[in-house]
Amino acid sequence: MERPPALGEVLDFMRLLWRLDHALQLASKRMERVLGVTGPQRLVLRVLGKHPGLPAARLARWLHLDPSTLSGILKRLELKGLILRRSDPRDGRRVLLRLTAKGRTLDVGTEGTVEAVIRSALRRTSRATIGRTRELLVRFAEALDGRHASIPRSRREGP
Repeated sequence: MERPPALGEVLDFMRLLWRLDHALQLASKRMERVLGVTGPQRLVLRVLGKHPGLPAARLARWLHLDPSTLSGILKRLELKGLILRRSDPRDGRRVLLRLTAKGRTLDVGTEGTVEAVIRSALRRTSRATIGRTRELLVRFAEALDGRHASIPRSRREGP
């Protein structure tokens, strides 16, 4: 396999991040073919399995998703009969989420998922390295989502 040329620390790191993003997208498509759900859909199922009755707005915050993006994921999961969306009896504006019996069948550790690959890699990695990696990824995410704005925001994105 051809080794790409060194481009410098920043560009080499960006190239690695794009590689990871591409690998996640491919794995997600494979999961959809094999399991019937994408990586993001499965993450939602796993979180709801651990937190039944979770409000949709809180789930969006926890997963760092725009509510409209989460809404599309929830709609597809609901159409597949994997989740139930119900209005909160105490506040009709809130939507509470839970797994159906069919959804619970997917809320288990499963080989061939992104989660299984990550679990395996984490087992082979020291706690110190995991902590440093997490810290660096959080810094990148915060910088890119505008908290340390060096990328101008569009007018449509809001504050």
